[in-house]
Amino acid sequence: MVNLGLARITALLKQTPQTWKAIHVAGTNGKGSICAYLMAMLRANQVSCGRFTSPHLIDPRDSITINDSAVSESKFRYFEDLVKKRNEEEHLGASEFELLTATAFEIFESEKVDVGIIEVGLGGTLDATNALKHKCVTVIAKIGLDHQSFLGNTLEEIALQKAGIMRKGVPCVVDGTNPPPVLDVLRKHASEAGSEILITDFESNVLSDKLRTNLEPHQRQNLACAYEAFKLGFPQYANSTDTLASAARDMVWPGRLQWLSIEKITKRKENVLLDGAHNPQSAEVLAAFVEKHIRSLNRPVTWVVAATQGKDVSEMFKLLLRDGDSIASVEFGPVEQMPWVNPTNSTKLLDAAKRCDIAFSSEFDASTDVRSALNWASQTASEGPLVIAGSLYLVSDIFKLLRSNEA
Repeated sequence: MVNLGLARITALLKQTPQTWKAIHVAGTNGKGSICAYLMAMLRANQVSCGRFTSPHLIDPRDSITINDSAVSESKFRYFEDLVKKRNEEEHLGASEFELLTATAFEIFESEKVDVGIIEVGLGGTLDATNALKHKCVTVIAKIGLDHQSFLGNTLEEIALQKAGIMRKGVPCVVDGTNPPPVLDVLRKHASEAGSEILITDFESNVLSDKLRTNLEPHQRQNLACAYEAFKLGFPQYANSTDTLASAARDMVWPGRLQWLSIEKITKRKENVLLDGAHNPQSAEVLAAFVEKHIRSLNRPVTWVVAATQGKDVSEMFKLLLRDGDSIASVEFGPVEQMPWVNPTNSTKLLDAAKRCDIAFSSEFDASTDVRSALNWASQTASEGPLVIAGSLYLVSDIFKLLRSNEA
């Protein structure tokens, strides 16, 4: 269950000094990629850092990265146990995400990192990560409609929740492609909070321009945010643009416009496109990528889709699906440490797709069998394009299947 508020996490962390500087990143879409770009830039300059992002893709410990790799199983378990014991002894009733956040902060302290790159879990103002003590810069990425039951029903209401990560005397970088009403809300809150705001322009951003031919437009937007934040937090490294461009170019963010092989699962030779697009804004980005790189060859697309319960998938489907496409609906499995997350029923998902007035070539209800969905899609697509989308939890299931096939 999602239970927003800072009282429990503050009590959990009262013994944790947080000696590291923090970069705090909020937003609806792109915040994970911004965190990954920041990590790449800091590591290219040999700065010791930790990164905490969510949701995890395979195990909860995947959320916590120290320098260039995920935290070890033994270290994660040690600090997780320490935090859980504290929670029980003090009868705090902390949520799973609050326990995970506190575990990450304890590990950063233990590893003596110089910088912690922290992605907001949900919203901003009352998110557990907002218990950070030493922010050096905050970032607000692209804002869209998502999690309305917690954050509000308009972009302006959601923007105000995200703005809650701002701090007096701490600069805030904002994605300049946000709509004017959103930027107005953020400017007003920054003025009230005493935070200097910097609105990015990815078209004139030096680093983003260097990688114009390597990145999609939304990736350049995210990179511009990361670079501006990096310059504010670490001006001593800001001019090494060749080093930073190389680091950004090589950055891989799993499950986002990722080409990968599922040959070990289905024997399909051709790579598939895997993307965690799970709201209209991210679906718009995926649709543009598919139009540019796949549909330009005039070949129908075979889709494997899942969605979290409560998501309005109709807008996503209208953006992604076309006449002649094929579709398999499936339900992702239980999400570790997130028991409140449930998949949309696969039959209801397929019905929603059919209501979009799209003439599918073929369709398949895979129920809860992800492997069956992939096998059907591989046979249906043959050598043609295959895209897996709709949920990061489906992305997680794909990675788990690949790992189990390697065992």
